[in-house]
Amino acid sequence: MNRFFTYVSVIMMSFVVLAGCQSLTGKTAGTNIDDTVITSSVNAKLAGDSVLSLTRIDVDTERGIVTLNGVVKSEAAKNQAAQLAGQVDGVTKVNNNLQIQAN
Repeated sequence: MNRFFTYVSVIMMSFVVLAGCQSLTGKTAGTNIDDTVITSSVNAKLAGDSVLSLTRIDVDTERGIVTLNGVVKSEAAKNQAAQLAGQVDGVTKVNNNLQIQAN
């Protein structure tokens, strides 16, 4: 009987923790994980591209919306980064804030 109450207590505490996470950030734990996976996947795609691999591009994801910030060398590189980000599963929109470096 004592183990039963222990299990129930652990389950209830899990719900409290998850509810607390949602109330503080406005996102559920699952959404946080999804956004982290999307960000990692976009970073991997950018790193694997021969044109973009040496470029510093910051990737932020919020509820499936990816925002790209940084500086690239050309309009083609800017477009390529947005295209690659859009190919990742879970991405609903790409905000391309990349700036083109002046020579």
